[in-house]
Amino acid sequence: MADSSFDIVSKVDKMEADNAVNQARKELDSRYDFKGVGASVEWSGDQLLLKANSEERVKAVLDVLESKLIKRGISLKSLDAGEPFASGKEYRIEAKLKNGIDQENAKKINKLIRDEAPKSVKSQIQGDEVRVSSKSRDDLQATIALLKGKDLDVDLQFVNFR
Repeated sequence: MADSSFDIVSKVDKMEADNAVNQARKELDSRYDFKGVGASVEWSGDQLLLKANSEERVKAVLDVLESKLIKRGISLKSLDAGEPFASGKEYRIEAKLKNGIDQENAKKINKLIRDEAPKSVKSQIQGDEVRVSSKSRDDLQATIALLKGKDLDVDLQFVNFR
């Protein structure tokens, strides 16, 4: 029988992220505590740009965005938000949504599978994803359970299980 396999990926659904940004924008427009502080959230290429007239307000804007991302099913591990910085009369935060597993995290996942997963399971890094294969589907499911139980720095999805 041929090996069964699955891929470990870290992807953010662009439409869900866009919906979360639009919901955050609506909440900023309607909330009383954001009136007159120039609070906004907008896409700037593939990054998010958060603006307000004080450092506390821009952090509050980030908090609103985070709550909307969680409601849309996007893990905060995928959000890479910088520190607030002054830009003229306003404060800004640049945030980025991480897609793909970087080499360092892929190596951690590989090592974890090698050390703790059933012995029949093999893994290899393929670009920004990790392919895991084994003759036993049960071993693969045990590996998925193992990875879900670990607290890694990256949001993982398991796709192409065959």
